[in-house]
Amino acid sequence: MQTPTLSHHWQHVRVGHPLHLNVRDAEGTLLLARGQVITSATQLEALKERGVWFDSSAVRTTEAQVRQAPPEQLPALWSHCMDGVAHALRTSQREHFRAALDDAAVPVIALIERDPDLAIFQVVRQQAGALAEYGVTHSVHAAITSRLVAQRLGWDAAQLGCVFKAALTMNLSMLELQGWLATQVTPLTALQREAIRSHPTRSVEMLEKSGITDPDWLTAVAQHHEKPDGSGYPGRLREVGEIPSLLRRADIYTAKLSARSTRSALAANRAGREIFMQDPDHPMNNAIVKEFGVYPPGCFVVLASGETGVVVRRGASANTPIVASLTGRQGEALPEPLRRDTALRENQVVEVVGEHTLRVRISPEKLQLLAAA
Repeated sequence: MQTPTLSHHWQHVRVGHPLHLNVRDAEGTLLLARGQVITSATQLEALKERGVWFDSSAVRTTEAQVRQAPPEQLPALWSHCMDGVAHALRTSQREHFRAALDDAAVPVIALIERDPDLAIFQVVRQQAGALAEYGVTHSVHAAITSRLVAQRLGWDAAQLGCVFKAALTMNLSMLELQGWLATQVTPLTALQREAIRSHPTRSVEMLEKSGITDPDWLTAVAQHHEKPDGSGYPGRLREVGEIPSLLRRADIYTAKLSARSTRSALAANRAGREIFMQDPDHPMNNAIVKEFGVYPPGCFVVLASGETGVVVRRGASANTPIVASLTGRQGEALPEPLRRDTALRENQVVEVVGEHTLRVRISPEKLQLLAAA
């Protein structure tokens, strides 16, 4: 299927920068492949006059796969798409970075829209032993959180796209350092402190070198650690835009849910409480708690019945999720997970526990089928 030569495609085409999509002539013949560079203004004008079109079929194919997949295939697609984002972020210093990032972001957004509860599950139930990849996974978790909360706040499509891309790239200049810091048990060195403090500015510079010109995107990355009281960095600004303000909150919240070598991940209900109490009157803090709930998908809970399980779906209220019970009243492993509605008195959540308290392992595919029931 053809994608017409609309202005929203042409505005991303710049002389000396890689193309973000394939370019074909009216007969469908490939003229320029995604990632190739238009070398002159003359060449660009000739393409416009020729009536070429932009071919996004490969991207749409991946997106369609996400939208059409059976529920039990979605966890595997999440894993695949996370690998795609990791690859894209690591190409940040190559000429086709923008195209790679676009291709990686489309299916992730489709996954979020297909099943927001499963998207939250990715944020809350983080894989053990993946600290070395913390920089990439944290970027994706912050992007998922930012987009979901922005939707709850009623932001328009342009803002949703901007906050997602900004969250993915806000730590672009320190992805490797974040992995080191997640496993480091010694205090920060002076060089590490300086790298942390300067990373918003350096990330913007990397984006600009990659051909990113969107002022809202660049500003969001530059300001995502600034605070209205002037105590943020690197510029100690007091006037901070909405997008970077949300990024900062999503960054803090998702970091609380992540383990380090020196500490365990914070329980999801406690992380929500802490982010809320930091600024209880701010609509963004309220929106984070409302979107994730008190017991978000991915956290492990004990029920009033004595059963223990994992939250697989949000419920009618913030504290009444749907749980897949994995162990019975005496701690025995159940033959199959059981779907429990915690709005019922006998299934009420009484405690949040760590994953280490359960010795039962269940496939993500089975959990997803139970969640979709």
